[in-house]
Amino acid sequence: MVHTVPLPRGPLAPVDPGRPDGPDGPVDLGGPGVPGGPGVPGGAGVPGGRVRQWYEHVLGWVTVPGAPLRLATGLRFDVLDVPAAAGFPALRHLGPASPVALQGDRMRLLVAAGSADELPGLLDWLEWGALPLDLMAIGTGGHIEAPRPSGLNGSRPFPPGRAVSQGAAVWLRPPEPGCEVEASLPTLSAVGGDGDAPDLVRLVDTMATQCHRIRLRRSCAQPLAFS
Repeated sequence: MVHTVPLPRGPLAPVDPGRPDGPDGPVDLGGPGVPGGPGVPGGAGVPGGRVRQWYEHVLGWVTVPGAPLRLATGLRFDVLDVPAAAGFPALRHLGPASPVALQGDRMRLLVAAGSADELPGLLDWLEWGALPLDLMAIGTGGHIEAPRPSGLNGSRPFPPGRAVSQGAAVWLRPPEPGCEVEASLPTLSAVGGDGDAPDLVRLVDTMATQCHRIRLRRSCAQPLAFS
């Protein structure tokens, strides 16, 4: 039986805009979130601390101390981590504002907080639970590497259809400053609901199907072993 994902958590309390400094240096919180303009760090030589402040104070996301910069999961969102080849066919089940990141050959799709706990039961309900799938969920207590914000030092969203990224994480679909991320994320509560949130069931079923196909292709491609 599929359990209902807990209701999205409320946004974090805004930081006092009168406070000029954060733990990593000066913070510019004065603008609407236009890359390179007020409110979003931009330009050459921007220190990593400004990227942290952009995530914390423009988006209201929690970061993890230390380097590289990481985003905490389980608070504003959970993450589904799959091979990029399995993730691309599932993008049609996402809303246009639902953030998606790439790192190497992995795709990370942001989903509603609480979804990581629901994934095993959902896979069982979809009859995928007995198969070894390269599909992971990152929830409470976890983290992902923070992609560099779009527009920062010339960074742009990763174009769909190109070869997968290498090295550092990049945004395929970047978050939108000023938008509450929870409303755009796939959730189980979207099933049969009246809201606009994407359906987590269709998203997971598509990715599981693609992961299984990748596994079968790799099995068929392995050379035959002779005794």
